[in-house]
Amino acid sequence: MHVPDGFIDAPVSVAAGVFAAGAVAVSLRGARRELDERTAPLAGLVAAFIFAVQMLNFPVAAGTSGHLMGGALAAILVGPYTAVLCLSVVLLMQGIFFADGGLTALGVNITVMGVVTVVVAYGVFRLLTGLLPRTRRSATASAFVAALVSVPASAAAFTLLYWIGGTTDIPIGKVFTAMVGVHVLIGIGEAVITALTVGAVLAVRPDLVHGVQGTLTAPLKLRVDGELVDAPAPTRGPEPVTAHRSNRGFLITGLVSAFLLAGFVSFYASASPDGLERVAADQGIDEKAEEHGAADSPLADYGVGDIANARLSGGLAGVIGVSATVVVGTGVFWVVRRRREDERGGPARSDHENV
Repeated sequence: MHVPDGFIDAPVSVAAGVFAAGAVAVSLRGARRELDERTAPLAGLVAAFIFAVQMLNFPVAAGTSGHLMGGALAAILVGPYTAVLCLSVVLLMQGIFFADGGLTALGVNITVMGVVTVVVAYGVFRLLTGLLPRTRRSATASAFVAALVSVPASAAAFTLLYWIGGTTDIPIGKVFTAMVGVHVLIGIGEAVITALTVGAVLAVRPDLVHGVQGTLTAPLKLRVDGELVDAPAPTRGPEPVTAHRSNRGFLITGLVSAFLLAGFVSFYASASPDGLERVAADQGIDEKAEEHGAADSPLADYGVGDIANARLSGGLAGVIGVSATVVVGTGVFWVVRRRREDERGGPARSDHENV
């Protein structure tokens, strides 16, 4: 649901840009508490993975497709503040180099796809994991529901911005019904992808999933005089084995998966317009759409301009996009982590070391 230039007027686009900049600034500060030497490279991988999966449009209705937004996935894996930064990096790369999502609408896209999805999804996820049994199955189910809810919430947020500053005179009720309706279907695909990914990471490295830290295992209970009471906190002993496990193999596997998805699987993605494009065409929202400022980019429309073979052109563009995103994203997150170290006057300690 990348909003192009011309859908939203200048004043609302500027206001959304100011809001998005504020959200990014808050997230830069909040991410210092979420990032350490283990999770900083993971956050870069998450950004690259989201970039790759967003290239995989899947059919949701006749002539309509959808793609992952990634807010729920990022928030659950690396935390809500870091997730906003992940989505911001992805949207910035897509807008500048791939002409996907308007440049004047960047603030709108970060607000709608990066902030709303993260806040809604993480809130729903934490609520459900607090109510359900503390198991991996429950956490995976919670991820499914959180992702499902976040997508129509994002569509509703776009509808609100369009109601305030839309450039065409379309009854807002029709826009809301069409946008939320199609994005509920897209949300199902988002939920499946998110649940499968979170479930896979939980199966091999649950210690790397931010959203379940301290929730998968219930506190030990002792029976004293017929009543259950919390067991005393254990004395500090050796660090858990997972604290010393190398992330290298996990990160390599994730990066290779992102390259395969963007470089090969993306060729088989649906060519149908996504939910916003379909609604815009049906309702007339796109009457004043403007040409993208980066339309002449050599990577515009996810293809390398000088390569005639469509499969090779799209695959190479995907690989370049994943590479650039992981480099930029990891660089941003390492800088944020270094700020954390500077504030503490020494190397940032992991969550295991801070317990």
